[in-house]
Amino acid sequence: MSGIHCTVWDETGDAGVPAVFVHSIFAWGSDDTYGFGAQRPLADRNRLVLMDRRGFGGSPDIDRSDFDVDADDVVDLLARQEGGAHLVGHGNGGLAAMLAAGRRPDLVRSLTLIQPSAFSAAAEHPVVRDMLSRVGESAGVPESVTAEQYLRASTEGLGMAMPDPTPERLRAVATSMRERPVWEAVVPLEPLRDAPWPTLVIRGTWEDAPDLYRTYAGEPLIACAEAVATALDARLLRVPGYYPHTQQPAAVNAALGELWRSVEDEQSAPSGPIHGR
Repeated sequence: MSGIHCTVWDETGDAGVPAVFVHSIFAWGSDDTYGFGAQRPLADRNRLVLMDRRGFGGSPDIDRSDFDVDADDVVDLLARQEGGAHLVGHGNGGLAAMLAAGRRPDLVRSLTLIQPSAFSAAAEHPVVRDMLSRVGESAGVPESVTAEQYLRASTEGLGMAMPDPTPERLRAVATSMRERPVWEAVVPLEPLRDAPWPTLVIRGTWEDAPDLYRTYAGEPLIACAEAVATALDARLLRVPGYYPHTQQPAAVNAALGELWRSVEDEQSAPSGPIHGR
């Protein structure tokens, strides 16, 4: 995991069980807008380790961001946590988290997926099939498009506010523009379904999202989250909005805290399995 940057929040005196977070596009681990800045209150009980994927935040550049490389980095980071860690991933980071958890389930205490971009799990759903057909016919982002133009088109162009185009934000956008397409990933669901730890899937309800954003992003992500939850026999939490952990942090943080406590309480029980759904 050479050079990968992590932000660590810990108010437990290094006594809290670690939780590793993996962000999605346009973001970095501690980002308040699209990352996990709103999850900082959870540091009162757990040691939060917020990873910056390659090309984002404080991590080194990469020619082309790749979910397989991210997954290897997540595995390395999990292995550095004594006794493993709770694992949380959003969007493309959720895909990397699923791949990492499937490769090394022994390092995972629980898995939380916030609208994961694991489209292979719902490839036969009509809205996902339409999305895959649409992106398959696309020529990709022209080289003449700048990161700021892409950020504007991806936010204001879909009816949302555009965040300040800071150098850190634009670097994250530029990396996102060059990511290996997540629809190329095939997530092996069996190791995750058969794992001895619990899985939580969180998705937004999207009813207040701009129409274009809901059509092009929301509906495929909803279908994907539902399919993943069913395939993994996971708990599914629906919250208002379309960026659950930033728009509804109280609900998401409560669910994370409840999940982590249930696992930790079971681990500390005098008898019974170490993990369980």
